[in-house]
Amino acid sequence: MNPVPTATLTANGREYRFPETPTIVICLDGSQPGYMEAAMEAGLAPNLRRLFVTGTAVTALCVIPAYTNPNNVSIITGRPPSVHGICGNYFFDRNANREVLMNDAEFMRPGITTIVKAFEQAGATVAVVTAKDKLRALLSFGLDFSAGRAIAFSSEKADTATRAGHGIDAVLDLVGLPLPNVYSADLSEFVFAAGVRLLESRRPDLMYLSTTDYVQHKAAPGAKAANAFYAMVDRYVGILDRAGCTLVFTADHGMNAKHTPEGEPDVLYLQDILDQWLGAGVARVVLPIIDPYVVHHGALGSFATIYLPEGVDRGEVAAKLAALPGIQMVLPNAEACKRFELPPDRTGDLVILSVQQKALGSARARHDLSGLTEPLRSHGGLSEQVVPMVSNHRFVVPEGHVLRNFDAFHVALNLVRC
Repeated sequence: MNPVPTATLTANGREYRFPETPTIVICLDGSQPGYMEAAMEAGLAPNLRRLFVTGTAVTALCVIPAYTNPNNVSIITGRPPSVHGICGNYFFDRNANREVLMNDAEFMRPGITTIVKAFEQAGATVAVVTAKDKLRALLSFGLDFSAGRAIAFSSEKADTATRAGHGIDAVLDLVGLPLPNVYSADLSEFVFAAGVRLLESRRPDLMYLSTTDYVQHKAAPGAKAANAFYAMVDRYVGILDRAGCTLVFTADHGMNAKHTPEGEPDVLYLQDILDQWLGAGVARVVLPIIDPYVVHHGALGSFATIYLPEGVDRGEVAAKLAALPGIQMVLPNAEACKRFELPPDRTGDLVILSVQQKALGSARARHDLSGLTEPLRSHGGLSEQVVPMVSNHRFVVPEGHVLRNFDAFHVALNLVRC
């Protein structure tokens, strides 16, 4: 271990202690608490069951919108989107008048750093392993690979990692697994296997592992595929725990069924509805769930934003939307940003959340649902906000503190007592 155990540093206004043992924070993408509970009940997760008894297992609240990018960036910065600026996978850039993916660190607010970057700059060895490369680009922001203390790569593009660009090469040889398909459970297993091998070969002081929710989009808690996935997670959790690490894992969001009893997607296509009310193209519906990997969810989630031109009565539109069956709430920009800690300049005039079983879409013709081989399961709203927060050690949440998933590093470095 390079750092002095009693030393502390500050990142984005929060203080963190240097780890006394190798510390690993894991984001189990899409992990509604019921997934682990079902696997434990089936006898397939003995290591998780042990952690639930000897460590600490509670729940936390994720960032809304309950999507991948804003939550992973919140976890690795320890701050909400109102501070770091990443409020979706996709947004409408008012200044440029175009819709863009929010997969690049250029969209992070000036002055924001990641917690792993702060530790690397302070002399710690760090590693970031993500399932998808879009996250690797965001989460490895600012790391200096030339100093030999930082590593960051994705399962998706592990074969192209270089020492200059990722702090490591020959990743496939190190991990001992073939390059996984991006639409597979193997993509997440590669993350865990890489974490184990990095721990054995490099023993970083601080590591962040982030998986993908491919399985959770396909299978409900207790389903065969879901149980098999969490049995795999359980094996790696056991290995990491026995290696003497401090483990804390949480999720970026939960997951719920959003289909009819017949198995058809249960969707409100907001652009079609608004075109009927206001005229074609008057309103703009933006779905922050959109990213380069939409096959398994068809870009359908439970959170949407709407942009309206001057002259349109926002209150009237909001009231009509709120009256639609399946809508949980419609909030104006200022109220939504205050409630959900979002950046006003990157959030629509109206924010819409649907109830648990309902999904929100743009125009029906814009969604390709041919890749939905199973009834739609997705996320984004309040019904997917409760996520696990589990450690292999004891920790106590201060009285009155509402635990958030972006407290994961705070829990691991400040609250856990080995």
